[in-house]
Amino acid sequence: MVVTVDGGAPTNWETYLRLRRTDTRQCDGRHGSGSQDYVARRPNYEGIDVSDPASLNIANLTWDWIRRLRDTIKMKIVLKGILTREDAKLAADNGIDGIIVSNHGGGVVDSGRATIEVLPEVIEAIGGRMTVMVDSGFRRGTDVIKALAMGAQPVCIGRPYLWGLGAFGQPGVERVLQILRQETRAAMQQVGAPSIRHLTPAMVQRT
Repeated sequence: MVVTVDGGAPTNWETYLRLRRTDTRQCDGRHGSGSQDYVARRPNYEGIDVSDPASLNIANLTWDWIRRLRDTIKMKIVLKGILTREDAKLAADNGIDGIIVSNHGGGVVDSGRATIEVLPEVIEAIGGRMTVMVDSGFRRGTDVIKALAMGAQPVCIGRPYLWGLGAFGQPGVERVLQILRQETRAAMQQVGAPSIRHLTPAMVQRT
């Protein structure tokens, strides 16, 4: 189970409001306009009242709620949206199995810190007690090896594969992944790392 914790407050969906001006698809009239229309068309929201998109956010999400969830379910729990050493340590202390260092692609808090910037302090705070993943803005193979070198385990790729899917369907996704593998392999050769385990933080410098 993945719990998103970086979107506790509603956001101003300016992009979707602009797209609506040229989108001829219609909803059934029950869901208002703008971001409501966008949400209403998504199948994962079927049967849910989305007349107020802000109601889809949990404004009172606390660590007590996370602890109760941990005590209630047996499956593994991943928290998506951790951006500070303090929250990373709390996640580990509360028995969470993994975290995704994520700022929601900048789409919720567009003035927040970059995930690649906070990754070292998060990894240090956790001390190997859980899996650390990272996303938000990873577009090329060079981005991937920087995160791996700094200690991330999986690196999550969001928008690139969606661009491939939107343009060419499944073949587009496969091509995007092929390009990322090629770029990652080339970047590893350039830094002299024969395998991922040979990547080290010393290979990454901030300029």
